[in-house]
Amino acid sequence: MNENYDVIVLGTGLTECILSGLLSVEGKRVLHMDRNDYYGGECASLNLTQMYRKFRDGAAAPEAFGRDRDYAIDLIPKFMMANGAFVRMLTHLEVTNYLEFKQIAGSYVYRDGKISKVPSNEVEAVKSPLMGLFEKRRAKKFFEWVQNYDQQDPATWQGLDVTKVTMADVYKHFGLESGTQDFIGHAMALHLDDSYITKPAKDTHERIVLYTLSMLRYGKSPYIYPLYGLGELPQAFARRSALFGGTYMLNKKIDQVTYDDAGKVTGIVSEGEPAFAPVVICDPSYVPDKATKVAKVIRSICLLTHPIPNTDDSDSVQIIIPQNQVHRKSDIYIAVVSSAHKVCAAGYYVAIVSTQVETSTPELELAPAYQLLGHVVDKFVSIVDVEVPVADGTADNVFVSKSYDATSHFETVCDDVFSLYKRVTGKDLQLKTWEELQAQAEQQ
Repeated sequence: MNENYDVIVLGTGLTECILSGLLSVEGKRVLHMDRNDYYGGECASLNLTQMYRKFRDGAAAPEAFGRDRDYAIDLIPKFMMANGAFVRMLTHLEVTNYLEFKQIAGSYVYRDGKISKVPSNEVEAVKSPLMGLFEKRRAKKFFEWVQNYDQQDPATWQGLDVTKVTMADVYKHFGLESGTQDFIGHAMALHLDDSYITKPAKDTHERIVLYTLSMLRYGKSPYIYPLYGLGELPQAFARRSALFGGTYMLNKKIDQVTYDDAGKVTGIVSEGEPAFAPVVICDPSYVPDKATKVAKVIRSICLLTHPIPNTDDSDSVQIIIPQNQVHRKSDIYIAVVSSAHKVCAAGYYVAIVSTQVETSTPELELAPAYQLLGHVVDKFVSIVDVEVPVADGTADNVFVSKSYDATSHFETVCDDVFSLYKRVTGKDLQLKTWEELQAQAEQQ
């Protein structure tokens, strides 16, 4: 292993695997290592034996759950926005060649103690049980404005320049109630908290348009999910990287990260052998002194034998419980998949509940979600730290990714990939547009 590389990547989490793929395709010589004997790191998908080994000290799984190989249970719940940046990354790197996807059947939001489908346009807004008659009219006008808004044509603005007015101004203009603001801001725009309300409306407008376009792409919901679990994603990016010369080593202990006298990284030592590179990319667990804990996330992986009540017996759903609906500072997310997605035995469902910890009794914070799930056959609960890098990495060329947050979608992961790519390369990541990707597909 005593060789020189352009980049060394530590950890096979999704963020690291995406960057490895991007840099390999661009011609960089990449060495990618992980202390685990499986891909995925924090976002791996485990079979039953691995789940019970991790959460139950190696106890045997009940025979009633079926065959071990029928399970690929995600440790972290994430869905992909059909028209979002993450799917563009997959398509840009042609990683979709290694994967199969299935649509998530429904997108729901919690309001006043029950769940309803998230309306994504003026037609659905008129039919939605989330709003009364007069509020539906106001929401219809709001969605019409979102759909027709063109930054180049002031005639479409209705006096609202989204680069200057805040979302509070927009909500006030249309007279939308706080409950309507909740599902627009949290279930459609996917904001993590309410700080967006006082910021320019441009970002939120773009997020709502993305949600709407993702809905239009497949119908039913804006989300898709890979068959056999999220653990397939890091492996797919790894295959793409290897095709362009990337070297992968699993089950390799990292002894240390090495530096020169000026404090710049020079490589790593693994099991007594050095490898050299002027750039190291890694998750926080490999360089704990370069990351700081900013929050805790609780995740509860629940096995069910029934679909989620009041979701039309859907085989998969996302449910967002906005913070204001349950008197919290952060949202609660529920991601549900089933045997239809090749992640559990027939007749079973996997529901993963997650939120940012706010009290000294974290699992009690999940009570509103548990009430929606119905009977839980078994559950695996974890509380993990959310870590972020203490520096941008440009001083020593060690670039650290962020931990995965509580959200059940990939948009925040994409933000971290864009940020890391720019810090590593000094340039913005330019993904192909949907039009360019479509033209590329037709040529092939």
